[in-house]
Amino acid sequence: MSTQTIPQRADEIASAARAGARAWSGVSLAGRRALLQQFVGLVDEHAAEWVRIATDIKGLTPGTPPVGEEWISGPWATLYYAGHLAQTLATMEQGGAPTDGFDIRPVPGDRVAVEVLPHSVWDRLLLSGFSAEVWCEPGVSADEVRATAGLGLCEPEAVRGTCVVLGAGNIFSIAPLDALYVLYADNRSVALKLNPVTDRLLPVFEAIFAPFIELGVVQVFTSDLELGSALIAHDGFDAVHMTGSEATHDAIVWGPGAEGAANKAAGTPLMRKPITSELGGVAPVIVTPGRWSKRDLEFQARHVATMRLHNSGANCVAGQVVVVSKDWKQKDDFLAALRRALADAPVRPAWYPGSGPRIDAARSGATPFEALGGTPERTLLPALDPFEDEAAYSTEFFGPVLGVTELSGSGANFLAQAIAFANDRLRGTLGANIVIHPRDLEAVGADRFEQLLAGLRYGTIAVNAWTAVGYLSPFATWGAFPGHTPDDIQSGHGVVHNGLLLARPERTVVRGPFRPFPRSWASGSPALTPVPPWFVHNRTAATTGERLVRFAAAPRWRKLPGVFASALRG
Repeated sequence: MSTQTIPQRADEIASAARAGARAWSGVSLAGRRALLQQFVGLVDEHAAEWVRIATDIKGLTPGTPPVGEEWISGPWATLYYAGHLAQTLATMEQGGAPTDGFDIRPVPGDRVAVEVLPHSVWDRLLLSGFSAEVWCEPGVSADEVRATAGLGLCEPEAVRGTCVVLGAGNIFSIAPLDALYVLYADNRSVALKLNPVTDRLLPVFEAIFAPFIELGVVQVFTSDLELGSALIAHDGFDAVHMTGSEATHDAIVWGPGAEGAANKAAGTPLMRKPITSELGGVAPVIVTPGRWSKRDLEFQARHVATMRLHNSGANCVAGQVVVVSKDWKQKDDFLAALRRALADAPVRPAWYPGSGPRIDAARSGATPFEALGGTPERTLLPALDPFEDEAAYSTEFFGPVLGVTELSGSGANFLAQAIAFANDRLRGTLGANIVIHPRDLEAVGADRFEQLLAGLRYGTIAVNAWTAVGYLSPFATWGAFPGHTPDDIQSGHGVVHNGLLLARPERTVVRGPFRPFPRSWASGSPALTPVPPWFVHNRTAATTGERLVRFAAAPRWRKLPGVFASALRG
């Protein structure tokens, strides 16, 4: 047993991080790309063990469809990003800019958008019908986007010091992806402190980061709150990056409890070093009224249920407030389908620590609730008042609790009201979802619709998709809408992922097919994607997820039939 004190252990980690920063400054672009390629191979090698441990942590039954979530949001998300970041390095090695080969177009508000998905033939096949753009801040020209892309890799020798990365405990790709972004985009060495929930994954993370650990540029470790606090405060660390809650961020920056409240009121932060963060929030799902078929109602109800029930609701971007029109003739039909979708999803526990008290708190308010089938914790709040300060508007439940509120209107008028409601009433700006039939989108008009999107202040906006697709898209950005201050941080500051290393991104806009294949062709969207494997009702998610991992590790044409065969059975 170690006899080191907390200060001694913090000094040791900080000293190693300083040495790692010096080592990182001597690694060329080619060397950094080679490390990523080794990393990809190691993730592939250890993926099954990763998923086995994740399955046990979350109380899932091995081999059942919900295990697919762990393949997709764990090893696949990590591999998909690492492989695409390696492509960016390869372009820069050859003297090119990261944006070479990517279209850039004007969008409303004196902005330009970089079209980041689809970019390869594999994207067009595996994510058929999905697209994504990164919208840059107002006033940034296409020339500036191209000239400034690359961030820390523009001068790899000019390392910017050291960073403590506080890993998340809910989605198990977050910690490694955050570490990679700090290494490559911020150009800092990394001390990755795992969330206690993920401590059992330490051997897997040490194995996949082995080349970086051997070089000294990454440390991965478990620790208690006392050591974590000592590292954050240590002079040997130049920056902090965290994924977690707004309360945790404020405790770090301002201090805990009454001390923190007093410091915030006085404008005297306890920590003054740079901190970037992704902190979640209350995500809206805006359902635009229209004339839908029965199958559309059922599919989109399952889509919305997925936004809430994936990972038992323990997602920073889980849909929490469904906004519907009280004038929609099919409103009751949709809500009935949504109740069925929530109740019929596979049984799984509300596993994340603290879920029970949060669910109890959601049910104990003045708003009526419905306990749905499936698991005892699944809760619907069917009558949130849009004019009252409902807890669901300000509290991230982080569990299987979904609320519904009603506004008036249709078409562009409804969208404008719903967007204003989301901007003004809901806490946080990480992700917002819009569901709209292609016929109604055409009636609004492409230009008017993009103007409406420009007014929706969220870091990722998904149209007929879930914002988690933005998380999975390696060239997209992931983070809060810019502009939050330390005393009102909401969903955080800064971005991660951002595989093109864009200097001034504002948001990512994701689009998907309103219907799955083959019905998508009847609505003018020639998409080949069947029911997506991240849907909670997908019957073959585990098999499809594993096959996606093996494909991402080494893309080959011969692997595609197996992926498609599994996906089509979902």
